[in-house]
Amino acid sequence: MTVQIHRLSNGLRIVTEHMPGLKSASLGLWINAGGRHERVEQNGIAHFLEHMAFKGTRTRSALEIAEAIEDVGGYINAYTSREMTAYYTRVLQEDVPLALDVVSDIVLNPLFDLREIEVERGVILQEIGQALDTPDDVVFDWLQEVSYPGQALGRSILGPAERVGTFSREDLSKFVTERYGPGQMILAAAGAVDHDKLVRQAEALFGHLRASPFEVADPAKFAGGERREIKQLEQVHFTLAFESPSYRDPAIYTAQIFATALGGGMSSRLFQEIREKRGLCYSIFAQASAYSDTGMTTIYAGTSGEQLGELCDITMDEIRKSVDGLTEPEIARARAQMKAGLLMGLESPSARAERLARVLSIWDRVPTIEETIQNIEAVGADRLRDFGAELVTRSPLAMAVYGPAGDVPPLDQLRSRLAA
Repeated sequence: MTVQIHRLSNGLRIVTEHMPGLKSASLGLWINAGGRHERVEQNGIAHFLEHMAFKGTRTRSALEIAEAIEDVGGYINAYTSREMTAYYTRVLQEDVPLALDVVSDIVLNPLFDLREIEVERGVILQEIGQALDTPDDVVFDWLQEVSYPGQALGRSILGPAERVGTFSREDLSKFVTERYGPGQMILAAAGAVDHDKLVRQAEALFGHLRASPFEVADPAKFAGGERREIKQLEQVHFTLAFESPSYRDPAIYTAQIFATALGGGMSSRLFQEIREKRGLCYSIFAQASAYSDTGMTTIYAGTSGEQLGELCDITMDEIRKSVDGLTEPEIARARAQMKAGLLMGLESPSARAERLARVLSIWDRVPTIEETIQNIEAVGADRLRDFGAELVTRSPLAMAVYGPAGDVPPLDQLRSRLAA
């Protein structure tokens, strides 16, 4: 498999990976225009814009967009994250030119029909309502908010309903002008794809775009804090977060292995001690996520209000014990889980294309899979011990709790137990 990169004169980057033996390909545009690139009055507009991309262009109606891809048996979708918006397709090899034409059309030529804006506004408001009715969605938005208070990175991707209810056609167009420049775009493709042909087509479709300056997102600052909302639900949804390395920090591999050993599967410490031995919850996990300049190690558990206090205490005890107590078999198992997850995930062209775009955005190059595995293998007990000590002694702590949470200990008390 060969990764090739090309940059158009206006700054748009094209990255491909040919996967021999495949008859299909995945391609898309990944744009550095996510939730953290919004001003406070724009909160939710990146996601709104993603929805509008499928509502018609100057050359295709909404139905024609769907039919163009589905007539050839393909698939098209999009998503908005805190740092990116992506528009992507999966088609057979012979339909790659069609797929790129459709993706470029919906990104470059959105119609923003006034009637369609109102229709999609209603859809998004329903999506916001559904999220608010999903406690484990809500509590992670709150955790993000208390971790990065007063910052774009701390705001929800969907945005508040009252803000979404006011976005105009001019607001959408302004965000496109500000954030959808060629220097912020990456065209990524993997599978049965011809790099040179894709570059030529991309030059024809995007080469006319003028390079334009854009504001860099404000640096993130993990502050920590707490939010607890008492509500009579069946369960308490309990979350914690510690500041962790960014994607650009080599220590990200250490953070991910630590989180995996702590709560990354059925054999992990939290799962074994809290669920298997004590039966205090059904779901508990830890994970390390990262952004371009910061990151979070998060823990989630759902339990009853009566058992919440005990669950909190044991969770802090297990984090503290993991600093010095991770065994070689635990570390080896966590490394194996990470490697297997990476390699299994990359067996599909869609996952390959997304990885290409993500790592190119972060490092402006594409590390080989072998390089990534070497970085995982290099994490040993000493690095994990140093990372864990930093986590429990110097990292701010954030907490969000939702449900019958009257017995949750104060944040200071949890911090004290962690440092005991």
